Amino acid sequence: MVCIFCKIAQKEIPSEIVWESETLVAFKDIHPMAPVHVLLIPKKHIASLVDFEPVDQKLMAEIIAGIGQVAKILKLKHSGFQTLIRTGRDGGQEVEHLHIHILHGTHF
Repeated sequence: MVCIFCKIAQKEIPSEIVWESETLVAFKDIHPMAPVHVLLIPKKHIASLVDFEPVDQKLMAEIIAGIGQVAKILKLKHSGFQTLIRTGRDGGQEVEHLHIHILHGTHF
């Protein structure tokens, strides 16, 4: 299986990166649903939220902290933003790689 988000994380596909750490990368969505729409993904391939293993607990904490870092960079810390995690086909997940939508500028 070829995962487009793994290719973005490995910089095989260009993207507009907003923030990056050793374990995460945040980039602008190419089909934004809001004026600000960034996706935060782990560099490690995890198919969805339900595929986290106990060994991934530290990574989940890094994801939460990463959301805060992206919000600071985008100057959303005080005005607010939404986060969205879709899980599975019936949950609307289109790419089978865990990704967190960070949205600002539109109320859903």
